[in-house]
Formats: sequence, C-alpha cells, structure tokens
Amino acid sequence: MHRRIAVLAAAGAVGVTVAVTPAAHAEGRGDIRITRTVVNDGESVIVGIKNIKRFPVTMTIKDDSGVKKVDHVSAFNAKNAHGPVSHLGTTCRKSSATTSVCTATMEIDPAWIDPYGSGNRGWNANDVAGEWQVNATVRANDGDYWISDRIALFKVKRAATLTTDATPEPVRKGGTLTVTGKLSRANWTDLKYHAYTKQVVKLQYKKPGGRYSTVKTATTDSRGHLRATVRATASGSWRWAFLGTATTMKVVSTGDAVTVK
Repeated sequence: MHRRIAVLAAAGAVGVTVAVTPAAHAEGRGDIRITRTVVNDGESVIVGIKNIKRFPVTMTIKDDSGVKKVDHVSAFNAKNAHGPVSHLGTTCRKSSATTSVCTATMEIDPAWIDPYGSGNRGWNANDVAGEWQVNATVRANDGDYWISDRIALFKVKRAATLTTDATPEPVRKGGTLTVTGKLSRANWTDLKYHAYTKQVVKLQYKKPGGRYSTVKTATTDSRGHLRATVRATASGSWRWAFLGTATTMKVVSTGDAVTVK
C-alpha cells in the first residue's frame, strides 16, 4: 500500500486576469497615470499556514515629465477591506522618457492574519481569502501625483492538500480497486490544515505513458475523506484532482501506480 500526497504551497497555480482595471476612485493632479498592473505574474496568491508569501505588483506608469517614484502600494480584500499585507518597497525601471515599470514587493505572513483580526467582532481570519484589490499613489518629476484605488483585482487563496491511496496493490484483473483520499485546506485561525467538506473531486486514471482522464467524481465527507471503487482492467496510476474554489487553491494529488495481474 502506498500513500501519495501533493501540497502546492505559496507558489500559486491558478491564473487570474489582473491587467488594466479601471480605477474605482482616483484623485490627484496632472497627467500621471498607472496604465497597467499585474499582480503575482497573473497567478493567484496562495497562502499556507507557515511560510511567508511574497508577491510582486508590477505597474506601468506614464507621465510627460517622467515618473519620479511610487509613494505607496496597498492590497486588501475587495469586499470586507481586511488583509494584513506589508509593502516592503518598490523598484522602478525607466523604459522611456515618459514611462517607467515599477514593481512593488508585497508580503503576507499567515501568522499575522488572525492577530490582525482579533478584536474585530464577527470577523474570521479565513474571510481574508477571496478577491483582493490594489491601491497605489505615484508621483511624476514635474510634481504631478495620482492616488488610485482598485488598479487591479486578484485572488488570495487558502493552500490545500490532497492525498490518494489505491488498494489492493497489486490487484487481480477484473477485481475491485478502492481509491481513497483526503482533501484539506489551510485554516488561518489556528494555522493548521482542516478537512474541506462537501467538495466535489475528480478521480482520474492514466495508463503508463498516457494522460490522465476523469473516471468518476466523489464528494468529500465530514472529515474531508474521499472514497470510490472501480473495476481494475489494466495497470496504471490513479489520482484525485480538485479544481479549487474562489477562496481555495486548485490541487492535484500525486498518482498512485497500481499493477493489475
């Protein structure tokens, strides 16, 4: 019996469109503008329970006198305004006399998510997950400045883990193969992984050298467990695949190879 587990930590696996987003509110002076913003290279920001997550916010800024600096960058949940994220600094590269590309480095420490929310009545640390927005203030060489809200939208998601275990190994041809697993996700209140219940997960199979295809689906129970039975017809690998949600990352377990005799 072999147990396989895959953990996609804070690297991010699901793409999010974050380029040019109209500012919901903006004020300032002159013609300086942020014309394009990309967060985390277009990927969701995945936060687990231990590792600090750093991610870039890259802004294309234009002004007829040239860009002087980025004063401030902030990011937070677009619905509830929660989000303990630090702006560590910004570097700018001039691409022309009027245009600069500036990259801000942002940081989320999962250990700070719950303390940040403590004392806020009715607020839960996991409410931080979901759609976030970016605000920024930029300045030009001629004194122009612009304070922009909602220059980009992106997703901050809870990390997830998924296991697969296929038994018996080996299995006789035509016999019953039972494939189990467990889906868990990061809980930012106690910094542990908890069962992710009532989620539909795909059971996938591939022959040696082939590609995975979905055989059936199963729903996680109250403990996050998965179970499915299939008829063993040929050797190959089995895995569970979870497509993710608006607040939880996509995760695919490592395949468990089974020999059919």
